Amino acid sequence: MDYVRDYAMYTAIFGMFSLVWFGWAQENPRENWRKYIGIASGIALIVCLVGVYLSVTHWDAATTLSEMDALATYIIVFYAQLIIGGLGAFLLIRKKKKDYVASWIAFIVGAHFFWLVNVFQDASLYILAVLMIAIAGISPWLSKKMRVTNSAIIGIGSGTALFCFAILGLIRYLLA
Repeated sequence: MDYVRDYAMYTAIFGMFSLVWFGWAQENPRENWRKYIGIASGIALIVCLVGVYLSVTHWDAATTLSEMDALATYIIVFYAQLIIGGLGAFLLIRKKKKDYVASWIAFIVGAHFFWLVNVFQDASLYILAVLMIAIAGISPWLSKKMRVTNSAIIGIGSGTALFCFAILGLIRYLLA
């Protein structure tokens, strides 16, 4: 990937979604985890805002999404993810399995990164995809073993993975 603006957007978007996942982790974690999740949320917000600033100041820079094929694929993958994720979440809630909604959403988010590898020409997104899917797969088991809500485990795991990629985006921006 040769687009400095895309690295800035990685920082902003992955930082924002790290914040979102840490927020989901706050649904019902262990009491002694709350302040650490809160601190992680605050740091994710700061990284997100740095990414927003860098994105805005480089708004005229080239982006891979300037290419129509890349943009079209991105839009299709984005909306497919929303529809499939929302439909699956709806069905899980209807079947009284709401504890699996966070895992389902993490799985769908992880899977969508496989399609974004070609859009952004960035093979590191394969790693993020595998991490998100693995977190989605292990979280129900781990939450039962640790006797904590699934959302706490998946929120912390997904928030951490996305935070690492936000920082990676910032490092790549600084080295570009």
